[in-house]
Order: sequence, then C-alpha cells, then structure tokens
Amino acid sequence: MQQSVETTDATTRDFLRHRVGRFGLLVSALFATFAAFRVVATLALAGDPAQLLDASLLWHFVAMGAFFTVWVACRLGPPSTAYVRTVESVGLLAGAVATAAMGSRVPIEATPELIILLALAQGLIARSVYVPSTPRRTLLLGAAMGVPIIVATYLVYRAPPAYYLEVLDHFGMRSQPIGRALSASVWWALCVTVATSASSVIYGLRKQVRDAKQVGQYRLEEKLGEGGMGMVYKARHAMLRRPTAVKLLPPDRTGDAIERFEREVQLTASLRHPNTVTIYDYGRTTDGVFYYAMELIDGATLDEIVQVSGAQPAARVRAIIRQAADALVEAHGIGLIHRDIKPANVMVFLPHQLDGLDEMAKVVDFGLVKEIESVGAPGSTSIGTITGTPQYMAPESIVDPTKIDGRVDIYALGAVAYYLLTGSHVFEAKTIVEMCSKHLSEKPEAPSRRIGEPIDAELEELVLRCLEKDPAKRPPTAAALREELDALDGLGAWSANDARAWWSAHGPELSEQHERVALSTGETIDVRFAHRDTVLAPRGRAT
Repeated sequence: MQQSVETTDATTRDFLRHRVGRFGLLVSALFATFAAFRVVATLALAGDPAQLLDASLLWHFVAMGAFFTVWVACRLGPPSTAYVRTVESVGLLAGAVATAAMGSRVPIEATPELIILLALAQGLIARSVYVPSTPRRTLLLGAAMGVPIIVATYLVYRAPPAYYLEVLDHFGMRSQPIGRALSASVWWALCVTVATSASSVIYGLRKQVRDAKQVGQYRLEEKLGEGGMGMVYKARHAMLRRPTAVKLLPPDRTGDAIERFEREVQLTASLRHPNTVTIYDYGRTTDGVFYYAMELIDGATLDEIVQVSGAQPAARVRAIIRQAADALVEAHGIGLIHRDIKPANVMVFLPHQLDGLDEMAKVVDFGLVKEIESVGAPGSTSIGTITGTPQYMAPESIVDPTKIDGRVDIYALGAVAYYLLTGSHVFEAKTIVEMCSKHLSEKPEAPSRRIGEPIDAELEELVLRCLEKDPAKRPPTAAALREELDALDGLGAWSANDARAWWSAHGPELSEQHERVALSTGETIDVRFAHRDTVLAPRGRAT
C-alpha cells in the first residue's frame, strides 16, 4: 500500500509544518496590508485618531493576529503532524470568526457578507494551493469556516446595528435575514467547491510525484546514470533502509527491450562472484515499470579514474584487469558473454569499511549479455545490427554478431587495459563506420609508443595479444588471461596503501565532479529514457 502525504516521516512533517506556517504568515500579511490601508485612509479622510478604535478595525487586527499565531506556533512548537494540524484548524477557525465579526461591523454602505466572503474565500483557496491537504480535509475545514460567516450574515440582517438601519431600510434589505444567509451559503459553497477542487488537483499531483519515486519497496532518492538499457537511481529499501541502486525500464519500451532487460536481471542474478555487481531484487510496478535493485558501489568508473589522473601504473592496471577477468571466468563458465566490457562498466572502490582489503573492481551492466548457447539461434540478434560500444568491440562482433564467444570479452578487456595504460582509446575515429573499419583492419599502436614511455614488455605484449584480430591468437579464455596476468614478473604490486594514497589524493576531485553532474541532473525523477552511454553521478553508484 502506497504511503500518502499524511504520513509522519520526517520529510513530510517538516514540509507540512513549513507550508502551514508560511500560509499563516501569508494571510496575516494580507490582513496587515489592508489594515494599514484602513488606518491611513481613516487618518487621511477623517483626521480623527479616535476612529481607529472602531470595532471593525479591532476585529481586523484580531483576525490578523490569529493567522500570525499559526506561523509562530509552527515555528516554535513541536514538529508533530497532529500538533501542526491542530494549530492549522484552530487558527483558521479563529481567523474566520474574527473576520466575520469584522465584516459585520464595517460602517459602510455595502453588504457586509461580501466583505467576509471575499476575504476568507481568498484565504481558503490560497491554502488549498499552498498547503498539502486531502480534498476531504479542505472540504471539512471550508464547511466549518462557513458556519460563522452564515451566522454573522443572518444576525446582521436580523438585528442590525444602529449604523446599518438607515442603509438597510434604503435598500429594502432589513426583512431579508434568511434570504441573505442563504445567499451567503451559496457563495461560500461555491468557494469551498473551488478550494476542494484545487486541493484535489494539487494533492493528486503531489501524490503522483511521491508514487513515481516509490518503486516496489524502494524509495528513489537521486538519479545516478542513464544508458541504452535504462536509468539508474540511488534508492533505499523501505524497511531495511539499505542504500541500493535501482535500474528502471519504462513500460513504453518495446517488447524486445523489455525481454533484454529482464534477461539481464535473470542472468546477472545468477552470478555470485565478488567482482560482479550483486543483484538483490527485481520486479514490476503497478504502472508496468520493470526494475531491479543491486548493490550501490561507492567508487568510480575506470573512465572517471583516467579523467582525473590520466594513465595508470602498470601494477594497478594488472590488478584491475585481473579482477575483471576473474569475474568473467564465472560468467563464461555458466555460458554468459558480457559483450559490453568498457571503462564505464568497470567500477573501482576502496573497501575502507574492512581493514586490510585491497582496492576492488566490479563488472557492472550486463545489459548486452548473451547466453553462448543462444548465439547463432534464429532471431537471437537482429539482422544488420551491432551491439556494444564501438571503441571496445571485437572484429567478429562487427562482422557477424551471431558467431561470437567469450573471446569478444577478452578483446574488450585488452582495449580497457590499453586505455588505462595510455589514457586514450586503442583507435580514434570521427564516425562509427571509421571506428569499426579500424577494428577490422588497423594494427594497434604499442602502448609504450603511444605515451612515449617504457611499459613492462610482457604486459604490453599480453595487451596487444588480447587485441588480435584473429580470436584464435588471443588468450583462449578469461581463466587463461587471469593466469597470464598472475605470471607477470617485474610489475610489483598495487597495495592497499597505494590505493588509499590514490583515493586520498584524487577523491576530492571525484566528489566535486560527481556534485557537478548531480547539479546538472537535478532532482526531478522521470521515466524518459535516451539511448546513450552511461553518465554517472554522485558518490555511491552503479549502472
């Protein structure tokens, strides 16, 4: 069952108290403005300060004080929903009584009920727009406020003050108390109807926004990234309060996209390796939005790491690629190909909550994952399409995506290692066609030559072998690549101390970068999806 805006969580309580208090301040300011006008007009026209003691003006100040007290009480009182609602009810009713008394004593040639109706109608409608409230509550408050208005109207015409007798007799209204009360009732009913309708619309829109931020048992907090397979949000489980990343696919996507998205969840959920992102849960909302929840990674993508510190030390590159290969050993072992290994899909973090652990890498976003057994099956891949990120696609993925195996991931890992060692992609091109052509025919430049500095010869040779055009010349499996990385000598180790030093030096810059992205993303949560590479935002992310 969805929570309503009447719930008592801290955010809702603070919002309600703020809005009720501001409403009281706004109405009291309106009363103060008209009171100032009346004081100035009285002194300018009559020139007699004694007339400031007129009963209608005194009641005017009482009404102003009643609404001002609502603001003061909300600021100084306890932050409970019951207290704020009580203050609101008492303040509105007291203000209504004072306004009714004020209108009944205005010594002018006009029907006083119109003054009462005009003043309180504006206040009630303003409240329905400004204060979050159910239509039922607005209706009940409006009906209660109408009682003193109707009673005052009846009494004014039933037993009018002396200063009204001549005016009422002139207009023939002295013998019409019931008719005038009924007329006031009709006008006030119209006002309450408008206010209730406004509350219904505003409350409904607010509830829709709240519900849109609630996906299953997860409360969405902020947008983290967006890619071709959906959007990712930082979220919390409603009961466990565990920080989580939730990925969404809206219901307006075609059946093929939904099938791919659901397959991604099911296949990724079967992986248990510590270097693979963990899936917690998945399902569909009542609106047909497909989602799944996964662990929230407090770290950075390889893209971000290179952006803030350039080419990486060989020891760190080996450690990262070795962990990514280890994750692929499990995936390939159960018949899964990732098909979209790239820097944006490998996240690195420092498990500072557990002393003694080295920096860890996690492979994320299995959105293009394919079961090896289904490769080449009829309908498994659309004719004339290629899948993946152009800078990291193996030649066979371009030539015939239906005839691939785990070695396409080996090629991509080689391209990622090249990017980490040099700070640049294996090939640069202006178009996808040009990029694909280079993957098919152009030999990669040696990383050491690209940066003009020496790189361990064995590591460089292994990276270039991963980038061979012929799959048979690459390491045959992720396990074989892992073993070759382990066998490399002379690279040293990327220790936990090295990792902590790097994060200490570059962590602030990463945080600033994430904050800039968060500000540009904004707080609005919607379900409009675009086909583009993942854009990551604030700390604690997954894609």
